[in-house]
Amino acid sequence: MSAIAAISTPQAVGGVSMVRISGDNAFDIAAKVFNPVNGKDIHGMKGYTACYGNITDGGEMLDDGVLLVFRAPHSYTGEDVCEITCHGGIYITRKVLQACINAGAEPAEAGEFTKRALLNGKMSLTQAEAVIDVINAQSKQYLDCSNAQREGSLYRRIEEISQHILDITVQIAAWIDYPDEMLDSFESSSHLGQLENCRCQLQCLLESYDIGKVLREGVPTAIVGKPNVGKSTLMNLLVGSERSIVTDIAGTTRDIVEETVMLGGAVLRIADCAGLRETEDVVEGIGVEMMLKKLEQASLVLAVFDSSRPLDRDDYTLLEKLKGKQCICVINKADLEQKLDMPFLASQFSTAVEISANDPGSLKKLNDVVEKTLDLDRLDMSAGFIANERQRKCAEEAEKALQQAIDGIQIGVTLDATGVMLEKALDSLMQLSGKSVSETVIDEVFRRFCVGK
Repeated sequence: MSAIAAISTPQAVGGVSMVRISGDNAFDIAAKVFNPVNGKDIHGMKGYTACYGNITDGGEMLDDGVLLVFRAPHSYTGEDVCEITCHGGIYITRKVLQACINAGAEPAEAGEFTKRALLNGKMSLTQAEAVIDVINAQSKQYLDCSNAQREGSLYRRIEEISQHILDITVQIAAWIDYPDEMLDSFESSSHLGQLENCRCQLQCLLESYDIGKVLREGVPTAIVGKPNVGKSTLMNLLVGSERSIVTDIAGTTRDIVEETVMLGGAVLRIADCAGLRETEDVVEGIGVEMMLKKLEQASLVLAVFDSSRPLDRDDYTLLEKLKGKQCICVINKADLEQKLDMPFLASQFSTAVEISANDPGSLKKLNDVVEKTLDLDRLDMSAGFIANERQRKCAEEAEKALQQAIDGIQIGVTLDATGVMLEKALDSLMQLSGKSVSETVIDEVFRRFCVGK
C-alpha cells in the first residue's frame, strides 16, 4: 500500500510531537525529510532503532528530532513504519506533516493505521475496536477490560463458541449429504447440551454489554431530595470544588448543575437538581420540573435525606417517585442529632449510607456504597465483553438463531432446517469477530477513531 502520514500525538503544545508514516515507501519518504547527523542512509537502519537528525522540507530546515523505524511485518500496521519526533509546537508539527506529504505521503484518514493493521492480519476486528476503547477509557476497570479485548479475549471466546457450533453443523451436513454411508446416526439429543451451553455463553456476553456501557459512557446520576437536605454540599464533595451554590435559603438550586466524577470505579455523570417541594415561585417550579425529568432519565439516584429533620410530605412524595429506580439512600448531616425515622427508610431502600457532606472523610463511604451498588466486579475482565452496538447486534442474532435451532431439535424439525439455523448463528459470530464482514462495516468502525491512530 502507498504510504500514509498523520500526526499521532495530540495537536496541542507539549514537549514533543510525533508524525507517523506507514506504507511500502515509508523509508523513501522519511529519507526526503529526515537527515541523520551521522550521515548514514536511513534505508540501512534496522527495525526498532532510532537516530538523531535534522528535519527539512525541500531543503528548508524545520527542526531537529528523532527518527524511529519499524520493519514490516514487525510494526503496528504490519508495514514499514517511520515515526518522526519533533518539538511539540502545533505549528512545527504541522509543518513536519506537510513535509512528509510534499515528499509523497498521503494524508491518513481516521483510524487508517489501525485499519491497515486489521487488513494486514495484525489484529482482529474486535481487537481493533478495543484500541479506541483503550484511548477513551476513563476508569481503571474499563482500561483493564479494553486491554484484555485488545489482546484478543473476546475474539478467543467467540472462536470457541463458533467451533462448537461448527462441529455440530459439519456432522449435520455429513449426515444429510451421505445418508447411505456407514456413518453413525446423528443423535440430536446428545448435542442439545452443547448448543444450550453455547447459547448461555452468548447470553452472558450480552449481559456484559450493559456493564461495559456503564464503564464506557458513565452512569447518568441524579442527586435529589427536598430543599436544604444538603444536595449541593454533596455535589461539591463529589466534585472536589465549590461547583454548586450552598445557602440556608430553601430553593437556592433552581437550574440543573452537572459534572462528571469518578466514584466507585465508574464515571458518574451527576446532576444536582432543584429540591422537590410544592412552590408558587414560577422559576423554582421550572427547576422542579427539570429535576423530575432528570430523575426519570437517571440510571442511579442519590436520594438525600436530612438526618436532623423528621420526614415530611415532600420526603414521602419523593419516595413515591423513586419507586422502580436504582437508588442509594444518602442520610446527610449524620453529625447532628438524629430525628429521622431510620427503620422506615431502611424498609424503603436496599442500600443506605450515613454521611456528613461537609466531611471529606464521607467520600470513601460514598465510594464504597456506589461500588457495591453498581457491582462492576461482575464483569470478568479477562473473559471478553460486548463493547459496542455492532457487537451486541451480532451476538443477539447469533443467540436468536441458536435458540431457534434448539427449539427445532426439541420439536423434531428436519436436520437440514436445524443446519440452516446453525449456519445463520455462525455467520453472525463471524461478523462479530470480523472474519466475514463488509467493507462498509469496517469503514463505520474506524470512523470513530482519531486521525493518527
